[in-house]
Amino acid sequence: MTEIYDTVREDTGAMDAALECNGGIVRLAPAWVPRVFCTPGRRIRLHPDDYFAFGAGRGGIDERWFASAVRAENGPGTTAHEGLSLVLGENGVLLPFDAFVAHHAADLLGQRLWDAHGGWPMYSKFFDNQLPLPFHLHQTEEKAALVGKRSKPEAYYYPPEVNNHLGDQPIAYFGLRPDVTRDQVRDALRRFGEGGDNRITDLAVAYRLRLGTGWDVPAGILHAPPSLCTYEPQAASDVFSMWESWSNNREVPQDLLWKDVPAQYHGDLDFLMSLLEWDDNVDPNFAAKRFSPKIRTARSVAAGDAAGWVESWITYRSPYFSAKELRVAAGAEVTLREDDAHGAIVIAGRGRMGDLPVAAATVIRFGDLSEDEVFVSAQAADALRVVNDSSTETLVILRHYGPGNAELAADDLAGHGALRMLD
Repeated sequence: MTEIYDTVREDTGAMDAALECNGGIVRLAPAWVPRVFCTPGRRIRLHPDDYFAFGAGRGGIDERWFASAVRAENGPGTTAHEGLSLVLGENGVLLPFDAFVAHHAADLLGQRLWDAHGGWPMYSKFFDNQLPLPFHLHQTEEKAALVGKRSKPEAYYYPPEVNNHLGDQPIAYFGLRPDVTRDQVRDALRRFGEGGDNRITDLAVAYRLRLGTGWDVPAGILHAPPSLCTYEPQAASDVFSMWESWSNNREVPQDLLWKDVPAQYHGDLDFLMSLLEWDDNVDPNFAAKRFSPKIRTARSVAAGDAAGWVESWITYRSPYFSAKELRVAAGAEVTLREDDAHGAIVIAGRGRMGDLPVAAATVIRFGDLSEDEVFVSAQAADALRVVNDSSTETLVILRHYGPGNAELAADDLAGHGALRMLD
């Protein structure tokens, strides 16, 4: 297999028509991503027969990427558009999102984002694992630049709507115990090459997780995400280094330890140790600084509970991206005015965003389209009408934004910098 879809084209005329067709809101095709080191949790609404559709040796599909202008870095078998979002154009033509962004530039993203970044600098995704991911980190900007890449800070939110089960280990490891020494970590890295389990998570801090909450994970922080289906806004990169040698009841390939490490440093454990933001990993106040419960937006508080809609920040601690949850009651509607282009995924209910019908997916066949994902241009975001067409079900939409969101700055969440874990 070489592609999920066979109608991908770079057609500028189709790109113009797609942006104009629905008032600046475009539909995106599902972008499925397999991982050879993971076991799918089967909660991302892909058909049960299709979780291994990429074929032998590629692993199961445990991720779906949203508003992605980057491709997955998934080994020699990676397909041409893997991880890249595709815009639905006329007559079933699919348009690569990176080319779509480059073609429309500020007309799509707005002048501020385009001038500052020259592209769409983030994406989000669901990752959906029956077992936890291996303990790993994402390189800082300085270290990622050594291999010609960008850093990958990220954040997590655990939506109840996509977690009908919690998997085998709904516990996450973040950072290291404050008493851990550098020599202990280095010794665990040495044991990676000996086979079996290097037991590096013995040095970590584990947190039992609660649905409807989230975490902020900057670059350079060791972490092992849990077996929950997780919504993950992040910077537009796929850079990482796996530090745990045993995960998902199998050995993690040692080449993943050295992924995105310059070739001249392969085998150099001291260089690996330099990838760590040490003080942040052993910070005794890690949870107070990184735990992220939902916080209602200022305009949602002002509108009150009788308005029929509730909007909450779910990702707000990172300077690289942010995200919100919008809940619109059955039969209600809201017009949202904001400055920023953004991606959106509908996880419950049905309705309209602008004039475009949207609906949460139930089951999607590999290679089929859906009505649950869109990208909203900056112009359309200026007066985005969201309508719930159902008489019974709440419409729930998760929306992901790039850096410097004006509304986040205006809401001034600095006072929430020491939020406590829930009792």
